[in-house]
Amino acid sequence: MGQKIEVGNEVQKTLNDYYDDIRASGLTAEFKYLDDSKEFFWTPPGFSSSISYDSVVAILKQNAPQYQSIDNQWDTLTVNVLSKELAAYAGRLRSIMTDTSGQVTKITLVETGILIKRNDGWKLLCGQTATISE
Repeated sequence: MGQKIEVGNEVQKTLNDYYDDIRASGLTAEFKYLDDSKEFFWTPPGFSSSISYDSVVAILKQNAPQYQSIDNQWDTLTVNVLSKELAAYAGRLRSIMTDTSGQVTKITLVETGILIKRNDGWKLLCGQTATISE
């Protein structure tokens, strides 16, 4: 039981650090949290199917210069430890994005995913993010 709690705390910290790093450094801060493997896939908001690691990286690089700030905050976050190397999570978050012209966009999202423990820490392996209405 103790190991499960420890793993859950590590994963929760990783997910909070993930958003802290995006807040501090922008969208390209995501790279260190993505699992650079063939197994990686993600379904971003507005997509009807998943995309690969390389596609996610390309989208982040394309979109990053358009924003002066991004502030993502978890409203709810649930972590389900599957093993000492895998954990599932689900959460609702609020995102406040300010583009380079000063235009502010506020959206609410729901995200689910699986993280995998690698030598350099916990990485997002797969999942999806969707916009939800208030």
